[in-house]
Amino acid sequence: MTYDYIVSSLPALSFELPAPLGWEQFVAACGGVVPDLGAWHDLETQLRNAMAEARGGGKFKRPAEGCSLYWKNRVLAAFRETDPLLRETLLDRIWWDAAGELTSPSAPLGIGALSTYAVRLNIALKRSKISVDAGNAAFDQLTAETKQ
Repeated sequence: MTYDYIVSSLPALSFELPAPLGWEQFVAACGGVVPDLGAWHDLETQLRNAMAEARGGGKFKRPAEGCSLYWKNRVLAAFRETDPLLRETLLDRIWWDAAGELTSPSAPLGIGALSTYAVRLNIALKRSKISVDAGNAAFDQLTAETKQ
C-alpha cells in the first residue's frame, strides 16, 4: 500500500471537531505502517523548550536541532492568555499547526502527511476527552476532602 493511498483514505481531521477515529483504527487503516516521527520529536522539543521558557524555567531546555523564533513567539503569546482553557486551546493549536511542517509541499500525500495526520490525531484524541462534566468530576474528586 502506498502512502498516497493511505493518506487519501483517512477521514479528515479538524481542530474544532472530535477525532473521527481512535489510534487503533488509525494503525489498522495504515495497514500497520506507523510513520516515523523522528522529525516531529525535534520540533516537539523546540515547542517544549519554548513552553519551559515561557513558564520561567528556561534552564531546563533540551537540546534540539534548529530554532524557530516563530514557534517560540506563538508559545509566548499563548502564555499571555489569562484564561487557562483558552491558553490550552491556543497551545494545542500551535502544536496542530507545527505538525503541518512535517508535510512536504512536494509530496502532500507522502510519509510526511501521514506523520502530520498521526500527530494531529493525537491532539484531536486529547481534545475529545475534554468536557465540562469531566472537569467538574475531577475538581469534585480533588476537593472532596475539603468538603467534609
